[in-house]
Amino acid sequence: MDDEPAPSFELLPGGDRSPVILHVPHSSRAIPASVRAGIVLSDVELEDELDHITDSHTAELAAEAAGRARSTPWQFVNGLSRLVIDPERFPDEREEMVAVGMGAVYTRTTRGETLRPSDEDPAALIARYFHPYARAMAAAVADRLAATGRAVVIDVHSYPSRRLPYELHGEGARPPVCLGADGFHTPGELLAQAREAFAHCGDTAVNTPFAGTYVPLEFYGKDARVSALMVEIRRDLYLREPGGPAGPGLVTVAKALTELVDAQG
Repeated sequence: MDDEPAPSFELLPGGDRSPVILHVPHSSRAIPASVRAGIVLSDVELEDELDHITDSHTAELAAEAAGRARSTPWQFVNGLSRLVIDPERFPDEREEMVAVGMGAVYTRTTRGETLRPSDEDPAALIARYFHPYARAMAAAVADRLAATGRAVVIDVHSYPSRRLPYELHGEGARPPVCLGADGFHTPGELLAQAREAFAHCGDTAVNTPFAGTYVPLEFYGKDARVSALMVEIRRDLYLREPGGPAGPGLVTVAKALTELVDAQG
């Protein structure tokens, strides 16, 4: 596995007056050697798991959209695999994915197999990776609030065309584009803008098969100036599943994401 990147996440500057942060938490496959040592999968098994769990090419997708936008959005990109820590999970008992071994620190794979020992204390990984990431993302949101009076976090994800065993709510529809919304942080206008923008990619649906969106805990449920939307692109639209190369569909999706970014002013 890769040596640990420095830094393990990156904030790519956008326009001074842009309120938009494209958040890309799950695009990387990088795992520091010290973390790899605690994962029990063989190298072949780990590569297969990374194919299935990684939102491949979503950093490329965000960068393409940012390059096309009238006002360049900011980009917050995780440089490490979600198998190190998942920055979008709650780090405590609020996280429902703990039930399948996929809280902030995963102990199970997408197929329910052992990834790392379940009795291993996750505190070190959370302290080393989760909390610094959360603080940096909160600071990025605070900076947009200070500069523009609002922040719009657009969470850029992808998901497989067929349900994986770990999915708690995977029995629902699997549209080309799933829009994850939050009752407090996703205003109706933002949702309507997303539906219009991604209509070019096919049908959209809200909160199926994945629901909700990411807001730093400092603002979550507290500050309505922070808007947020999760965009989940079904992977067969733009890559060869499970985690192969991107195809021409990536540009189509990037254009739709650009339209959504431009709609934010």
